[in-house]
Amino acid sequence: MDDEDFFTSLGRGSSSTSNARGRGGGTTTNSFQDRLRRASRHDPDGLPAAGPSSRDADGDVRIRDAGADHVNGLGRGHAAEDGGDDDEELPDFLREDVSETPLQQLVRHWMNERHAPDILPVQEALLSELLDHIRRQSETVQLLRGDPSSSEDEHFRIMLVQTEVERVKFVVRSYLRTRLFKIEKYARHIMTQPEMQEKLLENEVEHARRYANLTDQHFYHAVLQSLPDSQQTLDDAPPFVPPMVAEPDRSRPVFVHAREDCPRITLPDGTPHEMKKGHISLTPYAVVDQLVARGEAELV
Repeated sequence: MDDEDFFTSLGRGSSSTSNARGRGGGTTTNSFQDRLRRASRHDPDGLPAAGPSSRDADGDVRIRDAGADHVNGLGRGHAAEDGGDDDEELPDFLREDVSETPLQQLVRHWMNERHAPDILPVQEALLSELLDHIRRQSETVQLLRGDPSSSEDEHFRIMLVQTEVERVKFVVRSYLRTRLFKIEKYARHIMTQPEMQEKLLENEVEHARRYANLTDQHFYHAVLQSLPDSQQTLDDAPPFVPPMVAEPDRSRPVFVHAREDCPRITLPDGTPHEMKKGHISLTPYAVVDQLVARGEAELV
């Protein structure tokens, strides 16, 4: 979807009339405050309905749609099938086969990353798409904010759009911070496991290498150089003692939500378990890691 489509609802010009027809046939001043007073009381978000300037070729677009559907190029759009009963259609969250928007995909991967004990494969393509779109939308918002021909209500809608952009930025930052925390926690383990490195970006692998080297040097100069030669290593594995190199605990139990009917899984005790769509189960992560990787289930 092009940038112009996302900001059609911000349409400037004569379409945003300054006068509205009153009940008695006269004209009354249609100020920004008046529009807020006449806003629909049934709007669940408590936001006024957008005026004529926020309509596109397919129908009305309310202000609260500016964030979810217009800002990040993440919405599904408001186009409806001709000849259908639009008012009788179920909302998106009640439909069975609603495709995810890029923002919803990022939120799902963000939650999976936060709850999984292991480092998950990086979503490089999704991140690149969102970051590029955020950059373009931020530039467009700045241009519109500096346009002297924009009215008060248009500036109000621009403010909502900018708020939604910041919300998406927060999710992106939190996703990257979560990955960075795991990379630093398991840095030495990552450098000894090529399959772990395949899940990371090149700069993430380089950060893990540098971080592991820095910690090794710190431990050596602070403590290890004063110990006997046989005790100066950091990879000893004595019996009945936790390993010195931190590794992801894949046996840690997690709550997993089935996004669809999943194949039968086998629990550690050998018991088969079926996960139907919508069910939430508490299982070790190692049992459901492939379901999460394929997108058939998500961590909650």
